[in-house]
Amino acid sequence: MTSGDPGTWHVATFHVETDADVHADHWEMHPEAEEAVCCLTGGVRLYFRPTEPGDAEDMVQLPAGTAAIVPRGRWHRLELDAPSDLMSLTLRHGTRLEKRTDLEKRTDTGCS
Repeated sequence: MTSGDPGTWHVATFHVETDADVHADHWEMHPEAEEAVCCLTGGVRLYFRPTEPGDAEDMVQLPAGTAAIVPRGRWHRLELDAPSDLMSLTLRHGTRLEKRTDLEKRTDTGCS
């Protein structure tokens, strides 16, 4: 398969230093498949966008050596607890990003 093939799974490892490195101010969604998010070193928080207006974001803490599965089609974002090495595995085809609104930033869990 070529890297442009919609059925190509992407495994990526990367070092991140700041929230900007993980686009913490954006929601991300993968419509084609689940995503495995693995924290190899450091620590991150994985947030899920509320499914109902007015609900709080759900958060999963990922210390070094842990992973979580983001369900297919579920909007999510990351924030760092420390500089980290991360790994992700997903089908990237159709991935969408949406900037968080000012209202979402004011009503989040307060863990920034």
